[in-house]
Amino acid sequence: MNRTECQIYKYTSDHFILEKNSADYFAKEFVTKEIDDKKVVWLNFHSTKSKDSIQTLCDSLQIDKLSFEDIYENNNRPKIEEYPNYLYFSIRSALPNSGLDKNLKQEQISFFLGKHYLISFQEKSSDHFTIVRERIEKNKGQLRQKGADFLLYRMLDAIIDNYFEVLEEITENSNRLEQIILNDPKSDVLQEIEKQKRKLNELKKIVSPLKEATSQLAKSSSHLISDENNYFFKDLRDNCMTVIDEIENNKLNLDGMSSLYFAIQGQRMNEIMKLLTIVSSIFIPLTFITGVYGMNFDFMPELSFRYGYYTIIGIMIIISLILVYYFKKKDWFK
Repeated sequence: MNRTECQIYKYTSDHFILEKNSADYFAKEFVTKEIDDKKVVWLNFHSTKSKDSIQTLCDSLQIDKLSFEDIYENNNRPKIEEYPNYLYFSIRSALPNSGLDKNLKQEQISFFLGKHYLISFQEKSSDHFTIVRERIEKNKGQLRQKGADFLLYRMLDAIIDNYFEVLEEITENSNRLEQIILNDPKSDVLQEIEKQKRKLNELKKIVSPLKEATSQLAKSSSHLISDENNYFFKDLRDNCMTVIDEIENNKLNLDGMSSLYFAIQGQRMNEIMKLLTIVSSIFIPLTFITGVYGMNFDFMPELSFRYGYYTIIGIMIIISLILVYYFKKKDWFK
């Protein structure tokens, strides 16, 4: 067992304490030794593999069995459940992928909000809450002056910030694809565009229900969320709406890139067809002449003409030059 699979922050406005230990340790000691009505306590699990330890912790906190099972339910929709002594909240996170990868990096993160504590469960160790830890350790902003409900807001805000990072990464990929289309469009660029669209659709499936969930938190009558902090959860809802708007803008941009690709391909096809038309127009009359004098009738007067071959070649050259001059005058060679 990894001895540092959990970390705990205990803080007041004046100081903070950081400890790291195993899930088994905190499962046994959290209620008796860690919870303090004079401090805010944040216990973070970097993994949910220690199921027995997590169940022991939930039992000691009188967490409902259904809430415990929700931690392991890989649900794509945010979920809020209010109980007399705690509030359960789950959310789907998303992190940027390097390059033009197909899928989003996402996982479910669950929270138990109590009167003086917040417990978070990550499916795996991920870099979601760096800014929250920095605010605690350096006493930035209002975090250490407020309660556990404000800590929950800050953590949800950090996850939504990750959504914006995902959008930024998709925008960078889109700009790269646009340059490829303009400079050297290849057939596989459409596949890459579809991959980015798929990412946007996945992100929208995560964010759309989160907008309603944060709105529910903002209107919650639970004693665990103070009235003065309702405003901050409304701010989360507004951020979700901004993310959704950005998703739609990116989808429109990608749709426009697909249209641009087909337009460029159509223009190239038109250029090819124009070239073939010019070549065909020049050679059709020449082919007609050679066809006429290739019939080999006995009584064709030109066949006995001594300079007939050179005359026909000259006529063919003149016809070709006239057609080239005509097409050039019509700007077909541009």
